[in-house]
Amino acid sequence: MKKHKTNKNGNGPQTIRIEFNNPVAGTVAVAGSFNNWRPEATPMVRVDEGRWVKDLALSPGAYEYRLVVDGLWIPDPAAIETVPNPFGDRNSVLKVTAAAT
Repeated sequence: MKKHKTNKNGNGPQTIRIEFNNPVAGTVAVAGSFNNWRPEATPMVRVDEGRWVKDLALSPGAYEYRLVVDGLWIPDPAAIETVPNPFGDRNSVLKVTAAAT
């Protein structure tokens, strides 16, 4: 995950890249607190054999999300942090910090 593009005070939206590897997936999307849990709002793009990416513009804060791979909701295997969700599974956590000024 990498960050870039921020305003002068470091509190504006930053571009965060989510990457996922799955060579057999037909579709991959991201659903989370930043898009009202709507996978259709944030499809990922296949960039080569099995690698999927999505750049998100997010303000500083903590966001819960899951990947939706061919309709199956899964936690991001690359996520550093997860939290329990109401469905007995886990959500991935993405923390966006303010950029240093």
